[in-house]
Amino acid sequence: MKPTFPLRRLPQPSPAWDVETIFWWCLMPLFLLLAGGFATPALGQEEIPPLETLKHLSLEELQQIEVTSVSKRPEKLSAAASAIQVVTTEDIQRSGATSLPEALRLSSNLEIAQINSRQWAISARGLNTSTANELLVLIDGRSLYSPRVAGVQWDVQDTLLADIDRIEVISGPGASLWGANAVNGVINITSKSARETQGLLVEAGGGTELRDATAIRYGGVVTSNVFFRLYGKYFDRDSTTLPGGGDATNAWRQGQGGLRMDWEASAENLLTLQADLYGGNFAQSGTNGSISAGGGNVLGRFTHQISGDSECTLQMYFDRTRRANAASLFDSLNTYDIDFQHRFQLGNRQEMIWGFGYRHYEDDIGNTAFQAYLPSRVSEQLFSGFIQDEFTIVPDMLNFTLGTKLEQNDFTGFEYQPSGRLAWLVDQHQTIWTAISRAVRTPALNDRSLNLPGTAPYSNVGGTNFASEELLAYELGYRWQPHRRVAFSIAGFFDDYTGIRSLEMLSPAGPATVGNGQKGESYGTEATVDFHATDWWRLRASFSEIELHLRPRPGSTDTSYGANEAHDPRHQASLRSSLDFSKNLHLDADLRYVSRIANQDLPAYTELNLHLAWQPCPNLELSIVGQNLLHAQHAEFGSPTVRQEIERGVFGKVVWRF
Repeated sequence: MKPTFPLRRLPQPSPAWDVETIFWWCLMPLFLLLAGGFATPALGQEEIPPLETLKHLSLEELQQIEVTSVSKRPEKLSAAASAIQVVTTEDIQRSGATSLPEALRLSSNLEIAQINSRQWAISARGLNTSTANELLVLIDGRSLYSPRVAGVQWDVQDTLLADIDRIEVISGPGASLWGANAVNGVINITSKSARETQGLLVEAGGGTELRDATAIRYGGVVTSNVFFRLYGKYFDRDSTTLPGGGDATNAWRQGQGGLRMDWEASAENLLTLQADLYGGNFAQSGTNGSISAGGGNVLGRFTHQISGDSECTLQMYFDRTRRANAASLFDSLNTYDIDFQHRFQLGNRQEMIWGFGYRHYEDDIGNTAFQAYLPSRVSEQLFSGFIQDEFTIVPDMLNFTLGTKLEQNDFTGFEYQPSGRLAWLVDQHQTIWTAISRAVRTPALNDRSLNLPGTAPYSNVGGTNFASEELLAYELGYRWQPHRRVAFSIAGFFDDYTGIRSLEMLSPAGPATVGNGQKGESYGTEATVDFHATDWWRLRASFSEIELHLRPRPGSTDTSYGANEAHDPRHQASLRSSLDFSKNLHLDADLRYVSRIANQDLPAYTELNLHLAWQPCPNLELSIVGQNLLHAQHAEFGSPTVRQEIERGVFGKVVWRF
């Protein structure tokens, strides 16, 4: 039994993190620029594209999109040896999405469930929880993974959706390049350059669930080769509802602002600087209190083109997050990260990429009587390096990629995560690929240090010997475009898990501790079909199936059979339609089906989203969005005792660009 300890007094949220303060401070530089600022404006350079150009790229153009998440170098989507999908800026605009999780619903190889007004459960290929710990998410190379909760806290992850260039979603391991925690998938969000976002953008809207939302962005030039943009945004979301119809009292409001500057110093050198600042307040269900959250980040990246087939990149960022309320703990986390990579050609048939990185965490936690972390102040280091070699076995036909990530962390020491990928380009329209990968999910503070309650006697104590969870994954995929209007892809996988998190009884009377007492396997398929029926009507259908079986390892006292670690529907299906009535009027529909989550006794559901947009002139767009239209309210995640339900919502939006 661990000894008792004095509880720390919780720091009160600083007024500096107040949501309105954050919003107006972020907009102040923009107002100064518009009032007579220092930069030469580039007004008129960015008009809303005519709606007929937003019916999505042709299938040939989609197959030629260059992705970087599979091999950290540009390669055609059609030739990538991975189950990868790309959500484009046009997809996001035409969907009417208002948040990152809503935009991610456009990728059918993810499991996405809304928990309440601000929380989401997002994973790939199973093991979904409120903070899914097997998925790595990045925005412009900055990791969103929390070393405390082992997952992504989606309520503070935001950006101006109009500034997103594309979202690359890999289902399956990406650890040989991206490192620990890229076990079941990688989400890589890439924003547009400042050059691409010139002029003034103003958005305003509101409705029933998204009560109001505003955003403003301004892009200009400092000199002929230095471009910048500034943005600020604010939203206010209504509470979700309880199954019986009562208000869940979890309304959410947040403001965020930031900047990006791109200096194109020469044809060979590019310097990028980005920064964001945010603050939000979340009401707490069942209490009169609220959670205050705030943070910010600064990122710099230098890219040098050594030659036509050689390039190096150096990136550094600092990220600070803090969260506090009267009923729960206070958490302040600082992250310092540096990353270098170099890509070059080796002979006529090999392309090498290698790199190294260093990350330092400083986490300061204020404990409460409800929960406590021992120790409450933690400093962690992560050293990493990777190397990957792509061999062209048969030119324009057969490629083999071999690589590994090597890491040294303070919890488990040395970790290695290799992979091998083979791509066979059968012809211009067919690709068969296969892969074998090893990946690990390293311990977080929730695994090693969390104690419940905050004072003895404890019911749960951190597992000081908790080791990494391990995955050995086998994948096989096929892409085929039999006609210029039809494209098909399918991927199958078998995942073998070892050392999955468990709760082990220290004695028959308790307490329980976190261990690695579960193992198991999952297998399934993911399939999509794109059909451009006409030049003005596109359909996209998808289907996925997963079987996941977890069980105790010999000697384990955990008999939950994965009930605490995986809340996954067995089947998912979706049908998206993009229809252009004219060059200025279009309708998008998204119908999705999710089967029941057995271990939460949560029934299956089918829902429909609609987005109708009209562009009366090149610089103005009016739209109306209906979400979850088939039911007044429905649940997507959670056990019967704590679940909340998502209500039908309608909102309107106006977008001006000058």
